[in-house]
Amino acid sequence: MSTTFTPLCKKRIVMYILLPALAHRLSLSLSFLLVEATEEVSLDSPERDVLLSDGPSPAITPITPPISVITPRIGHAHDDMYTHSSFDEIEEEEGGDSIDMHIAVSDPEKVGDGMNAYMAYKVTTKTSLSLFQTGEFSVKRRFSDFLGLHSKLASKYLHVGYIVPPAPEKSIVGMTKVKVGKEDQSSNDFVEKRRSALERYLMRTVKHPILLKDPDVLLFLESSELPRAVSTQALSSAGLLRMVNKAADAVNKMTIKMNESDAWFEEKQQHFENLDVQLRKLHMSVESLVCHRKELSVNTAQFAKSAAMLGNSEDHTALSRALSQLAEVEEKIDQLHQDQANADFHLFSELLGDYVRLITAVKGVFDHRMKTWQKWQDTQMLLLKKREAEAKLQHTNKPDKLQQAKDEIKEEIEELEVKVQQGERDFEQISKTIRKEVSRFEKERVKDFKAIIIKYLESLVQTQQQLIKYWEAFLPEAKAIS
Repeated sequence: MSTTFTPLCKKRIVMYILLPALAHRLSLSLSFLLVEATEEVSLDSPERDVLLSDGPSPAITPITPPISVITPRIGHAHDDMYTHSSFDEIEEEEGGDSIDMHIAVSDPEKVGDGMNAYMAYKVTTKTSLSLFQTGEFSVKRRFSDFLGLHSKLASKYLHVGYIVPPAPEKSIVGMTKVKVGKEDQSSNDFVEKRRSALERYLMRTVKHPILLKDPDVLLFLESSELPRAVSTQALSSAGLLRMVNKAADAVNKMTIKMNESDAWFEEKQQHFENLDVQLRKLHMSVESLVCHRKELSVNTAQFAKSAAMLGNSEDHTALSRALSQLAEVEEKIDQLHQDQANADFHLFSELLGDYVRLITAVKGVFDHRMKTWQKWQDTQMLLLKKREAEAKLQHTNKPDKLQQAKDEIKEEIEELEVKVQQGERDFEQISKTIRKEVSRFEKERVKDFKAIIIKYLESLVQTQQQLIKYWEAFLPEAKAIS
């Protein structure tokens, strides 16, 4: 007797075949992350930088700091807000892997109507740190406030080598639906996704020992009234200027040619390039898995409905009862698929998305180191030209103008010598800061992935155990058909 499958049954069979294959592909990437997360972190070990790759890694341009043309060091008071003594004080204060602080972003509320509407979130902080006036407090913040906070922190810390966690990305399409559309599941999902992302962003920010003490962070968490953030709109003139600056930075990176004399920086830059590629691949795989699970959930629900209708029309009592029981089992399995899809997304996909953006921020501080080096080198080149001009003046035949020109050039040379020395100190300082920042980032990354992978695997095991219970309970009903 031949068996005929309906289109729906065929689709379910295909899905059950595809999911193990997709899960196997996902496990290849997971295996690397799980091994790395469970091992002791050793940033100086070359084995830590070995990553899974489908091909050769993209080559990067190494950096070589120029040989300073100034041998003596002249004391100079730096007018920037970050002096070297303040850097040392900050670094000495760093310590401890955890802080007694928890931030919750909750109660999203739509304020206003139409395109002028916006979402306001309740930010609740619980802590015992002496930095704050009380142990628990709440404020209302809108999404642009979060973007404004990130903009302020980036302008103060990125150029000196600190890794500033990126704020969640703007979504014009998603927010427009919330502003002008009625409340539906897609809008609710978008708001919940953004709320969760904002909460993770704040927790990553306050976990940084330097950013936690920043006045703008304290003001954001405590102040009931916060100045309106400006220049945060994607389509504003400031937004367009940011796009132009990013394009200019990309061009500068391609034109600057350097040979890196520090092997550590060369290895780490290659490491983060590889890690960026692999995280993006894994992120796409997890998103694909989430889509497959959601599709499987829909098909399971349709199958349950069809089985229930067939059971109602069946004259054979035992068979009718078995089909009805099968429909109930499939409805429960449908809910399991939905729950697992949500776990795939919230536990794993969101973490990967965060770290894709964090790796971009890490590569950003390396770019700022390159800019610091370039500024130092440009000043040295200008100093050399001034010295050449001074040498030419020694052979001029116009004694009346010689002394005045000599005095002017000498003054310019002294000023440039100071700038060159400051440029060298800035380059050394940002290099030192980046080393410490990368060490802290690597420890946090391994800790995050270990915790999430364990939770994710536990959710998978629980789902499979529940599936087994459902089918074991149904098996006697199927055997009772006679």
